[in-house]
Amino acid sequence: MTDLAEPAPSGGLSPSRPTYPFEVRSGDIFRIALPASVAFITEPLVGLVDITVIGRLGDAALLGGLVLGALVFDVIFALAYFLRLGTAGLTAQAIGARDPRDALMHVSRAILVAVIAGVILIVLTQPLLWASTAIMAPAPGVAQAFALYFSVRVLTAPFSLINYALLGWLYGRANARTGMALQILIHGVNIVLNILFVFGLGWGVAGTAFATVCANAAAALVGLFLLARHFGGVRRLIGLVVPAELLDGAALRRMFSLSRDITIRSAALMASYAYFAAVGSRAGEDVLSGNAILMNMLMIMAFFLDGLAQAAEQLSGKAVGANWLPAFDRALRLSMGWGVLIGGALTAIAFAGGPWLIDLMTTSEPVRTHAHFYLALAALTGITGMPAFVMDGVVSGATLNTVMRNGMLIALAVFLASALLLQPPLGNTGLWLALHIFFIGRGVILWWGMERRKASLFS
Repeated sequence: MTDLAEPAPSGGLSPSRPTYPFEVRSGDIFRIALPASVAFITEPLVGLVDITVIGRLGDAALLGGLVLGALVFDVIFALAYFLRLGTAGLTAQAIGARDPRDALMHVSRAILVAVIAGVILIVLTQPLLWASTAIMAPAPGVAQAFALYFSVRVLTAPFSLINYALLGWLYGRANARTGMALQILIHGVNIVLNILFVFGLGWGVAGTAFATVCANAAAALVGLFLLARHFGGVRRLIGLVVPAELLDGAALRRMFSLSRDITIRSAALMASYAYFAAVGSRAGEDVLSGNAILMNMLMIMAFFLDGLAQAAEQLSGKAVGANWLPAFDRALRLSMGWGVLIGGALTAIAFAGGPWLIDLMTTSEPVRTHAHFYLALAALTGITGMPAFVMDGVVSGATLNTVMRNGMLIALAVFLASALLLQPPLGNTGLWLALHIFFIGRGVILWWGMERRKASLFS
């Protein structure tokens, strides 16, 4: 990205704020998308190591407790994703407006919320544990392991949420390499300590949870150090954070409004995948298992598309902050153009490598047969899902939070209606077709909502 000028005449776009023209090139897309994709794709590795380490102990109850515990925290932290998504969009806009100090205030507010929310989660450990146990109703042995894992893992809450805020700040500044390094640090420390605590010290499932706490604490400390260094050291950083500005009512209302809508959006997205799994489970264990394997393949493709969405978010957010519509339009065109190529390549790779991956992941012939039969439908999500990922990034960067929220809720309703209509006569084929309709509908709805609001972003 090449900045062309200091404040330029607004050209009629806005009479009240300056315009900062800049160009968007393909290289700008990949400087963000590639490191972000690498960082995202390392995330499943940690879960795989956790399961392998505990699985090697040969105790099914311990493994069940770990799996349930990880699932609960996945849901809890997914609902706090606004700390990363919202901070990235607000920071990108501040960078575009040449106001890096405002970016500091955005990340400072996010860190403050992260600390408060994390402490609340720790205080509520027992009620949350009781509620989770009541909902999932695990067997006695699994329940004991789950309680132990939960009681230790909850200590990671403040650190994990701080890391969300810091990653949002880094990605909002287009510093994707540092964001990648922090995520790799989390995963690397987690893997090493996991092996040490479980096999070396014999701490079992508590060792796995404590390794996660240590890893997130290490990344949070490194990230806070990098934040302080960027602003000239701890003392200068503290001087820049003015309490009256940090707690400014209008800024906090904007942040909480954005946070609320992103949380609703995340809950709706999780509901769609949960419904897909639930309908598959009612069709029998072979359908459930086969769909699960194919959904794992879809998630791998999603990591690459998430990197592209991260680039679209930063560039569109910077364009809004810079009050420069040409950059916004260019970022959208380039993201979509490269998205077609990337999505097509992911689909082709899934077609070619899918049979091998299916046979690697299961030895059950009925499950293999089912997964092979629906592979083509699953692979096509690389193409049909791409516009939804890109548009999600664009509306996030522009902080069009109501468009993001309403778009997801409408897409969820379309998905549920499609599944109810198509699944009874077509079976699992109808369920997969409904998922494609969900992706396509989400992309179209977000684009339409963005187009209706675009003019107001630059006037």
